[in-house]
Amino acid sequence: MTRCIFFLIALICLTREPVALEPNEILKTPALEERARNISKNLRCLVCQNQSIDDSDAGLAKDLRLLVRKRIIAGDSDEHVISHIVSRYGDFVLLRPPFNKWTLTLWLSPLILLFIGTLGLVFYFRRKVSLDISPPLSDPEKRILERIKEEKTL
Repeated sequence: MTRCIFFLIALICLTREPVALEPNEILKTPALEERARNISKNLRCLVCQNQSIDDSDAGLAKDLRLLVRKRIIAGDSDEHVISHIVSRYGDFVLLRPPFNKWTLTLWLSPLILLFIGTLGLVFYFRRKVSLDISPPLSDPEKRILERIKEEKTL
């Protein structure tokens, strides 16, 4: 019975979406709060670097969440809020950085690595196949092979 209860508690904890949002940060208007949450989910926590500011409980993430809400209350559109934060912290603050000349390597590196890996495998198997092919037998070698075959059949 205790295992079952432990399992249910673990299941609830694992399926719950992690949110570091504090009650005093929540906006009164549900529509504005939803906008703030959508923006926060797309901004990277600069301390954690692998979490959005919506999920992080770092102090800087809280400051960024408050800044997002402050800009929304001031009447900024979602794009203006994001561009304001990007102007302060750079493209790194975005969880999905834009495709431009500064982030070209970031976006193309998986394709380049895949291409290099594929080329490596092609050369490896091509070399292995070429090493496995033996030259044809000469006439004396063929006679020796025939003699060995005859001896085996007797």
